Amino acid sequence: MDFNLSEREKMIHSTSREFAVKVVLPRAAEIDCTSEFPRDVVRDMVKMGYFGLAYPAEYGGSGSGYLSYALVIEQLARASMTVGAIVAVSILSQESLFRFGSEAQKREFLVPLVQGKILGCFCFTEPGTGSDPKAVAAKANLEAGQYVIEGQKNFISMASAASQATVFAKDETGRISAFIVPTSVAGFQLREPCETLGLRGFGACVVYLDSVRVPKGNLLGEKGGGYEVMLEAISVERVGVAAQAVGVAQAALDLSVEYAGQRIAYEKPIARMPTIQWFLAEMASRIEAGRWLAYRTAFLRDEGQSIRNDSAVAKLFCSQMAVEVTRMAMQVHGAYGTMKSLPVERLYRDAKMTEVYVGVSEIQRAIIASHLIK
Repeated sequence: MDFNLSEREKMIHSTSREFAVKVVLPRAAEIDCTSEFPRDVVRDMVKMGYFGLAYPAEYGGSGSGYLSYALVIEQLARASMTVGAIVAVSILSQESLFRFGSEAQKREFLVPLVQGKILGCFCFTEPGTGSDPKAVAAKANLEAGQYVIEGQKNFISMASAASQATVFAKDETGRISAFIVPTSVAGFQLREPCETLGLRGFGACVVYLDSVRVPKGNLLGEKGGGYEVMLEAISVERVGVAAQAVGVAQAALDLSVEYAGQRIAYEKPIARMPTIQWFLAEMASRIEAGRWLAYRTAFLRDEGQSIRNDSAVAKLFCSQMAVEVTRMAMQVHGAYGTMKSLPVERLYRDAKMTEVYVGVSEIQRAIIASHLIK
């Protein structure tokens, strides 16, 4: 891997940082406080082309690649992890269609997602599944040329703002299949929002599928091939989570360096204290390791390689790193770090979410161990 970013990647990195500082950062605290989905910020990100970074121009994207996707998410999450997560999670539906959709499906369903004209959600998780596909209870029965889908999905990110869903259910063969479902169809019902510790304003909801009908042509990929669709899409989204973790951790370090230089104790800035210097050095070194792990995984995807194991490694390390770095930032800030009026407290809560969503850390360890044993 060439560790030097290309000129195009440098430009994307620079412009996304500027966008994050000018547009996202002023809204970050409000988004967290109100827990309202930031539709206005999404419209601005559409203008910047942030929903089509990884995909070619023929499908409405910029062809900038997965590394650019990671670079942008890192900068967005540095200002607001919720905003970064909107771009990161959007790739689930996009990747599913790009890798497994027919050409007609790509033209009809992928292009609007990549162009940002609509948002998508990914309906896999259920009350009893966690990350176990065998426990999926939703059913999809073929009746007169249509699939009739029944079931319940939990913690569906961006469901409140999505116009299109990728829904996973057991078909008439008893195997999991994936379906493209417009959220406007009868029976697609949003229930209670999911109020979480961090990632507030992400639009996560419980979704009920009450006799939802879609044409047979809305089957995505092969019948019974839904689990493969899910695995491929989620491996890319894990890169996005790793990038979010890096962005949040970097924000915590930035705040800590600034605070340590201003806070006076014993007639000198606390930045001169060995204990504070230890924290800052430890934070910086862990962030740098996580950053290059995330970049490398995105690079491998740009090279056309499978990243199912690599993305699990990146998500596991970066999420744990973010939790530890934000914890250390809290220590540097002392009691001030716990105050709702300061951003460190929000960063600490958001960091924890990276360990939990898109597969808890224990699942990532299972994936990595399975790869090693093979």
